[in-house]
Amino acid sequence: MLILALFPHKACFDTIHLMQSFDTKTDDVPASTRKGQTITVGRAETFAPGQCAAVDLPDGFELAVYNVDGEFYATNNFCPHKGAPLTEGKLCGRTIECGLHGWQFDVRTGECLTVREQIESYRVVVEDGWIRVEI
Repeated sequence: MLILALFPHKACFDTIHLMQSFDTKTDDVPASTRKGQTITVGRAETFAPGQCAAVDLPDGFELAVYNVDGEFYATNNFCPHKGAPLTEGKLCGRTIECGLHGWQFDVRTGECLTVREQIESYRVVVEDGWIRVEI
């Protein structure tokens, strides 16, 4: 007990999810038709550190934009497992956890940390306070 008092441990992810099927083939996840474009998604000051936000694009595609200690990242907003919006999950450092079944992704690369899967990640540039995502 003394050790816990001296070294408090704050867990980012305290949920336990049952492992679901690895069938990631779904028709629920829309693909962007905007390849090769730069999209302005908003002002940097509107994205607080430690927050993620969904950005709806006119073609039905959604981006997830993350502010990790002043560094901005963007990914597809849908988990490849069952299509749940990642922005409804929990962001802890550079890891987003899907709120539906607990799959975790590195927001910098899109790499899944829990199974062999990946989401698309996009280059983010902040210019004159504007966040721009290259998709």
